[in-house]
Amino acid sequence: MTAPLMELTPELVALCERKIEEPGPDPRWIENDELRVFSQNLVAQRPKGPFWIFAYGSLIWSPTFPSVRRKHGIAKGWHRSFCLELDRWRGTPEQRGLMMALDHGGSCAGLLYELPEEGLDETVYGLVWREISFRHDLGTVRWLTVESEDGPVTALTFWAGPKGQRIFRKLPPEKVAAAIARACGHLGSNAAYLHNTVLHLAEAGIYDRNLWRLQKLVAQEIRALHGLKEV
Repeated sequence: MTAPLMELTPELVALCERKIEEPGPDPRWIENDELRVFSQNLVAQRPKGPFWIFAYGSLIWSPTFPSVRRKHGIAKGWHRSFCLELDRWRGTPEQRGLMMALDHGGSCAGLLYELPEEGLDETVYGLVWREISFRHDLGTVRWLTVESEDGPVTALTFWAGPKGQRIFRKLPPEKVAAAIARACGHLGSNAAYLHNTVLHLAEAGIYDRNLWRLQKLVAQEIRALHGLKEV
């Protein structure tokens, strides 16, 4: 399916960017030693065969890890959802943002990356360190069965089925768009996060109907905030 043109343009995204100072370490962060033990256990408990990562969001457009092969995959029973509230990274305590996670129901098309065996322990640790900050989020690191052109594979993914006070499921799309259009943190704006995800999914030939609707709503919200005319 050919995706329509994006309404959330780089020019609109630029209007959301602000200089936000990095807030510094959070005393609630999990210790690196515990993260390393957790990642080592993931490698030790890996299924037989290649070590696969299932990417559905920022790991597609900013992977920061080596891979030896990439292919399309579909995780059935899961869908992308902007449900994880952020008060840092791409939001602040004063203007919280939303990050994507995998929530139950539907299906999610993404990319499968095969990790190289050389340096695997460090690669997996780097991924866990990047994705997980708090101990109670370790349960969101899961092995999923992902359909691919070569048959099903078992792949590791992050932020699948998160729980807790920061999780807001089934938010109206308009409310999600309002948060994304306004939130920015020291890593950049929430709008840039959405824009990069939709853009790189499209470049990979993946069309997520809900994200395309959301980027349109965010574009409309940004234009309204800045008194710009509809296109």
